[in-house]
Amino acid sequence: MHSNPLQDKPLRRFVVAATLALATGSAAADAITDWNLKASELITEARLGTPPAVRVMAIVQTAAYDAATAAAGRQPGGHRAADPQAATAVDAAIAAAHRTTLVRLLPAQQTGIEAAYQAALARLADGPAKSAGVAAGEQAATALLATRSDDGASTPETYRPHTTAGVYVPTATPAVPQWRQRKPWLMTSAAQFRPAAPPALASSAWAAEYNEVRTMGGRTGSRRSAEQTEIARFWEYSLPAIYYGVVQSVAQAPGRDVVKNARLYAAAAQAMDDALISVFEAKYHYLFWRPVTAIRNGEIDGNDATVAEPGWTPLVDVPMHPEYPSAHASLAAAIGAVLQAEVRNAPMPALSTSSATAKGAVRRWSSVEEFVREVADARVWGGMHYRFSSEVGIAMGSRIGALAAAKHLGLPH
Repeated sequence: MHSNPLQDKPLRRFVVAATLALATGSAAADAITDWNLKASELITEARLGTPPAVRVMAIVQTAAYDAATAAAGRQPGGHRAADPQAATAVDAAIAAAHRTTLVRLLPAQQTGIEAAYQAALARLADGPAKSAGVAAGEQAATALLATRSDDGASTPETYRPHTTAGVYVPTATPAVPQWRQRKPWLMTSAAQFRPAAPPALASSAWAAEYNEVRTMGGRTGSRRSAEQTEIARFWEYSLPAIYYGVVQSVAQAPGRDVVKNARLYAAAAQAMDDALISVFEAKYHYLFWRPVTAIRNGEIDGNDATVAEPGWTPLVDVPMHPEYPSAHASLAAAIGAVLQAEVRNAPMPALSTSSATAKGAVRRWSSVEEFVREVADARVWGGMHYRFSSEVGIAMGSRIGALAAAKHLGLPH
């Protein structure tokens, strides 16, 4: 998972165009989906790394849900009156919650935030409902920002690379080593779902996984098919928009209302944020080496079944943090668990999303399992992860998604 996947203007334009493409035909589906698209665009422009971006979206979506339920005059999970005044109040509250949280979290983007806010309010009829909604949104967002102000994200980074005096090590700072100190939304602690250690280097399991990524994940000489290469490139992208596209597939199904979607997006956002807290806790606990390091040094692992390739390079550039477990796999599984709980026994809508690193290409899946499996495969085919890291990431994400579903989606609606 890259800490800053969009380094140039053309690529940033791709993600904005791709994200907006998903909304074609439903640009005014509801205030939650519209604002989610706008927030994703603002995050891209702000050049946030993936973990901070996921945190921002968790705060934004939770504030929007709190605001929507407050404006609707009901407790979470209840029914609101389907009348124009109620709709105006809820939409105004959602807009105000987004403005309040985004201005605080993305201050450099204030001009764009204010423009989006004024445009959203201009579409609503003036009157007491609109004013009450704005007040409810500002109050909900301010309260949430206060509760999350000490969540540990601003803890100073103090990572120290392993080295001996006088020996060069790469000087780039790894991504968010302080994330393991953050306060979760759903878990009891960052280490609640810490997995067992990776396979022992002398084991046959290690050799098998090493050789899979060596033969399938290299930039040259790989056994990947053309489609597998496309999939690996598609999932090179890691900002929240790629996952919210999948959430949108369910949010735009018939028969849904804006408060129900606010709840769904909040559950998904909290699950994603906790998934990264959990994954980064495990990453910096185990400090396991990436395939590019292991394969270039295959003679030192004590396993005769691993052959060193000193010039081996992964298809996708390696992100700056330890390998185990896979963050992408955990995010996908967390989202999948939330969506499965939301749909319950009804047929799952066709799932889809787009990717900036695939030039706006759209991929589709007929089930949650198909979607999650593709993400796990992509990280092996891209040469960033061993398969055991993706499997462990799926297990972690599924459990965290289940926590979000129990907290937010188990209520009658």
